[in-house]
Amino acid sequence: MAEFNFNDHPHRRFNPLLGEWMLVSPQRSKRPWQGQQEEPDRAERPAYDPTCYLCPGNVRANGEHNPQYTGTFVFDNDFAALQADVPAGDLNVEGLLQAKAESGVGRVICFSPRHDLTLPEMSVEAIRGVVDVWVEQFQELGAQTDINYVQIFENKGFMMGCSNPHPHGQIWAQRHVPGDPAKETVQQEAYYKEHGKTLLADYLALELRTKERVVVENDHFVVLVPFWAAWPYETLVLPRRVVQDITQLSDEERTAFADIIRRLTIRYDNLFQTSFPYSAGLHQRPTDGQEHESWHLHMHFYPPLLRSATVRKFMVGYELLAEAQRDITAEYAAQRLRELPEVHYKANL
Repeated sequence: MAEFNFNDHPHRRFNPLLGEWMLVSPQRSKRPWQGQQEEPDRAERPAYDPTCYLCPGNVRANGEHNPQYTGTFVFDNDFAALQADVPAGDLNVEGLLQAKAESGVGRVICFSPRHDLTLPEMSVEAIRGVVDVWVEQFQELGAQTDINYVQIFENKGFMMGCSNPHPHGQIWAQRHVPGDPAKETVQQEAYYKEHGKTLLADYLALELRTKERVVVENDHFVVLVPFWAAWPYETLVLPRRVVQDITQLSDEERTAFADIIRRLTIRYDNLFQTSFPYSAGLHQRPTDGQEHESWHLHMHFYPPLLRSATVRKFMVGYELLAEAQRDITAEYAAQRLRELPEVHYKANL
């Protein structure tokens, strides 16, 4: 029998942030593909679209006019999944039927007045403006007594369910800590209690020793494909210094954060020379009044594209019924991303 090789043979990897295992099947990347082919997003968009409800001066679905904003623009989501004024209510029938009322706030952040730009096409200065808004929103919403978690995220591309191509993200802030951040809280607290250091500080130090899965780095941030990545080109953005939330970043670190986001997302677009879809978001400490010393701020990027701009990864079947599974190794994905240029492919067109 041949000697086991992580690059050739199926194996499981452990995600210490969630306390869950996932399956890696590198041999499957060699199989022919006769499944669904997506339309690559290479559409040319105007700088201003009179029909877009997010462009400056335009009318939104609720009849309000957007201001003639020139930087970022934040407003309460007209179709928010959470509402502030929700009456108290709960259900518990023999521990099997449980429900609780959930209140919160939903907001939209327009990254730029330009309809035709995405983060990789924006300047570091412009992205820094987005980072500053994230800080302001986390401070404002997290200070509310009935908000215990603030989830900042972006869905980029129609493939990820984005309903409008104008560059924007969202914030869902709510009373209870949702599933994955709650799991990460438990895992990080357990690790901190045992080792006296944050889980992600030790993990980052390990990754920096080999740099096998590191994609790009600057003085304050590192981007890597986590050993336990489930999505094909999933990445984790980590600050070198341990901070629990984005408000603790220094002025220099905020700019470095903007720089690393731009450099990563340019690589994404360059990989298949398309506007690369993803869901991305910040994970940071709950805002429940506790210090949460075990928390280490980080940002997840979950892109679905697998083989090309037209072939995506589907989380179905085994993934829905058993556990996460991927076909290419984290090491291969990191190498592909690491070798890409940092000049956006459109600059050469």
